Amino acid sequence: MGTRREKDSLGEREIPEDAYYGIQTLRALENFPISGLKPKPAYIEATIHIKRAAAIVNEDLGLLDSPKADAIVRAADEVLAGKLREWFVVDVYQAGAGTSHNMNCNEVLANRAVELMGGKKGEYTRISPNDHVNMAQSTNDVCPSAIRIGALIEIRTLLPILENLERTFLKKGKEFDKVVKSGRTHLMDATPVRLGQEFTAYGVNIRKHRESIGHAAEACRELGIGGTATGTGLNAHPEYRSRMIQQLKKQLGMEFVMAEDTFEAMQSLRPFVELSGALRNFAQDLSRISNDIRLMGSGPTTGLAEINLPAVQPGSSIMPGKVNPSMAEMVNQVCFQVIGCDTTILLSAQAGQLELNVMMPVVAFNLLHAIGILRNAVDVYIRFCLDGLSANEDRCQTYAENSTSIVTVLNPHIGYLAAAEIVKESLRSGTSIRQLVLEKGLLTEEELGRIFDLRGMTEPGIHK
Repeated sequence: MGTRREKDSLGEREIPEDAYYGIQTLRALENFPISGLKPKPAYIEATIHIKRAAAIVNEDLGLLDSPKADAIVRAADEVLAGKLREWFVVDVYQAGAGTSHNMNCNEVLANRAVELMGGKKGEYTRISPNDHVNMAQSTNDVCPSAIRIGALIEIRTLLPILENLERTFLKKGKEFDKVVKSGRTHLMDATPVRLGQEFTAYGVNIRKHRESIGHAAEACRELGIGGTATGTGLNAHPEYRSRMIQQLKKQLGMEFVMAEDTFEAMQSLRPFVELSGALRNFAQDLSRISNDIRLMGSGPTTGLAEINLPAVQPGSSIMPGKVNPSMAEMVNQVCFQVIGCDTTILLSAQAGQLELNVMMPVVAFNLLHAIGILRNAVDVYIRFCLDGLSANEDRCQTYAENSTSIVTVLNPHIGYLAAAEIVKESLRSGTSIRQLVLEKGLLTEEELGRIFDLRGMTEPGIHK
């Protein structure tokens, strides 16, 4: 394979002839062979949208001639259509702020734009990665803006999935409304509940988290683009900021506003902490719900077995016929990872100093990674587990009838202490609570018939 020679402020290097990246990307490849993880597609797209918008705005302001601007826009459109993605190669763990990522994008667009103008890769006198593609920009305003845009791109696909999860739980809540089971607190028998009440509660919980995530994402609509290196806007036209907001609105079909203060937008990663925190909160509740699903589906002969989970794969390489709650287990693991991503984002956000927080590369990856894996996990969870989940009604009914906690309904009639004594005697002797109440003459058969209504115990009121 042939090479071409490129020069930067540190010297000259040989670049693979077919590479659309340039010398600064090459240095990043050499300096940061850390994880093999590459930038998330949404982060690439968001950055390219900014470059595309900047070319149009700078052309409109008379700062970039039309042939160059048109070539940059055409190159950006190719990337946004899915081309050239293999050339965005800088490791997630790189130098602070994201200079390597920004320059990788600048170089890919510059080299493709040069080709579109009839030149060869590396002929930066035609189109320069720094002077033309990066015009009126700095890594310091591009990357935080790209993270915001990338997060909004990803959230736009997450929220409908969460709405579907909410609907699925509420649908199951209606389907299971007639199924009475033993409630459990502290993992011990408690007064009866309906399986439908449990699943409806899950749906309500998901709705609240969906709304919180959507609200948190709104903070990402405020862009500090145009602040350039330190927030001052040096080397950017006075109209650049407002025009960039309008152009990005047009390109992405999203609402954006100029940052109230470009210095604050560069110094603080508050929007990412807020959004990540909402994702973390959702993850901890989703993991809790998945724990419930696993517990209620445990068995089939020695566990609760209150619900039946769809079999998606054999559960053991040695035990024939074993089926595991595989989808719920996967969801637990994803939720743990999301919580870990949030911790990384939180620590990164507090590590900012003076005019810039340089920890943006790891924030970009973790935020977009968390959104993406939640979206994918919830989608398959619904399709391969929740949609096909069914109730084991007989098992639920047996638990409800045999639970000693149904004695709670007798408290208004015989008192807490007397009821507690009946429970202890029932457990000791194996005699049912109903039989003991009758034997002791505490209530008549007719009174017990009215009071011991399992379905009624799942609703508010005093049974008489």
